Amino acid sequence: MADTLTLMAVHAHPDDEASSTGGVLAKYSDEGIRTVVVTCTNGEFGDSPGGVKPGQDGHDEQAVAEIRLAELRESVKHLGVTDLELLGYHDSGMPDWEYKDRPDAFWNVPQDEVVGRIGGLIERYRPQVVISYDPGGAYQHPDHVQAARCAAAAAAATGIPAKFYEIAMRRSQWRELWEALKAQGVEVPDPGSFDPDMVRQMEEAEARITATIDITPVLDRKRAALLAHASQIRESWFSKVPPELGARIFGLESFVRVTDTTGAPVPEDDLFAGLR
Repeated sequence: MADTLTLMAVHAHPDDEASSTGGVLAKYSDEGIRTVVVTCTNGEFGDSPGGVKPGQDGHDEQAVAEIRLAELRESVKHLGVTDLELLGYHDSGMPDWEYKDRPDAFWNVPQDEVVGRIGGLIERYRPQVVISYDPGGAYQHPDHVQAARCAAAAAAATGIPAKFYEIAMRRSQWRELWEALKAQGVEVPDPGSFDPDMVRQMEEAEARITATIDITPVLDRKRAALLAHASQIRESWFSKVPPELGARIFGLESFVRVTDTTGAPVPEDDLFAGLR
């Protein structure tokens, strides 16, 4: 297995694999590269059927988890993911929710435990490339921060991955998307209303991007994977994006190379540059 080119993506919730790495998972799967998705939580604090939110009458955490994990399994089929690993931790909820203070929330699991489990998977699959989030990025969901920190620590502790990447969002593209949707009458947040610190963080992240991958040949499969998570996006703005705009906005996935032992020059258009 050590000689098998392998990509591992460490995610927080069911649906994250499709939204931020669906393209590279499908692209590299098509190229014969082993693709491994590690999902840390079961997504208990997603919407129940009918859009029922956590804390509202009718929201059943266990039922939501079962639905979201079933959707995850369908999503990874669309993406051609080779292996799906579920850590099974409990969703922590959003930063301003009290749920994150629960003892069973992923956010409260000792990092040494999580690092050990992710490290064990790295030792089993021996990925040359590992992807997770930017723990200091604009999106400060507790589970994303925990997943990012633990994935980076596990990669460093094992010394196995040749490259570690953080997912990056291009603020310029999201602004274009938001403005186009707003022009169609779709209710979306006004870009000017975003928290200035969050905007600054997104701009800094965009400036740090070192790898941009063209995923337009597999964009239809990324879309199918996203739509597999119907319980969470059925009423979302995603279904209202015009196809030509969607291809331009979602046809690229961007990353920041944090560690590297290959010496491959940047910018990159291939996460496996220097490895094949």
